[in-house]
Amino acid sequence: MTRRRILGALVAIAVVVAAAVGARGVWRARPKSAPAASRDLAAFTRQQLWAALQPVTLANCDLKRFGEGADGGYLVCANLLAEVKAGYSYGISGYDGWGCEVATTLGVPVHQYDCFDTRRPVCGAGTAFHAECVGTGPAEIDGRRFDAMDRQMAANGDAVARVVMKMDVEGAEWDAFLTAPDSLLDRIDQLVVEMHGTNEPRFLSTVLRLKQYFHVANLHMNNYACTREQAPFGAWAYEVLFVNKRIATATTTPRATTYHALDRPNAPAQPDCQGAPAP
Repeated sequence: MTRRRILGALVAIAVVVAAAVGARGVWRARPKSAPAASRDLAAFTRQQLWAALQPVTLANCDLKRFGEGADGGYLVCANLLAEVKAGYSYGISGYDGWGCEVATTLGVPVHQYDCFDTRRPVCGAGTAFHAECVGTGPAEIDGRRFDAMDRQMAANGDAVARVVMKMDVEGAEWDAFLTAPDSLLDRIDQLVVEMHGTNEPRFLSTVLRLKQYFHVANLHMNNYACTREQAPFGAWAYEVLFVNKRIATATTTPRATTYHALDRPNAPAQPDCQGAPAP
C-alpha cells in the first residue's frame, strides 16, 4: 500500500461516505473522543483479532516471495500451487508484479481488478485486466463498477476452478469475505490479503470465518501504516497469508509471532514496526 494507494483509499472512503449520506439523508460525525465502553470494546476486539491471526507452523509449506521486492510483494507456499487453475489479483494501482509472476510461473490466467486506478499493468501473456472492483454484489457508484467475487469468477469461466488470490482493496475485503459463499472460500487454495483496521467486531467475525477454511501461515505489518495506537498490532494495515486446510498440514510446533525472513518492509526508507524476522 503505497502513498498512491493511501490516496486511493481516501477516495474510496469518500465514496462510501457519499453512499451513506444518500442512503440515510444525514451524515453524523463521530465524537472526537469515544466513550470508555467503546474504547474498551475496541481494545478487546484488537486482542481477539491479534490472537486469531497468529500464524501456525505448516509441515508442507515452502514459502516463496511473489511480486515486488518491497510494497506489492507477498509470500505464498510455492509448493502448494500445483492444482491452481487461475489467479485473481484485486487492487493493483497500475502495477501487479504478483499477478505477473503467478501467470508466468504457473502458466495459468490471472485476472486483475481495479476500478479506482484503471491503468493496465505491464505483464506478459496470461493476464487480463478488469476495470471493476470487488464488492458484495453488482453495483455502480460514481461511475465505478463493483461486483462479488463469485460472480466475477463465473463471468471468467472459473465458477468451479481452484484459484490463488491476492487482495489489497483498502477495507473492502471485510464485507467481500464475510458475504462470500462457502463454496467459493473452499476453492481458494491460497489467499494473501492486506487487511485494513483492527477495532471492529466484523473484522474478527471475518477472520474467524476464514479460519474455518484456512490456516494462517504468515502475518506481516505494513510499515506504511505503523502506529502505536493499535496495540498489540504494530500497524493498522497488515498482510496475511491464508492457506486452505485441504492442502496444508498444520503442526503443533510453536510459530514465532515475528515475521518471516522473506518478508520485507513495504517502505524500505521508513522505520519498520515489527520484530526481528523469524527463521
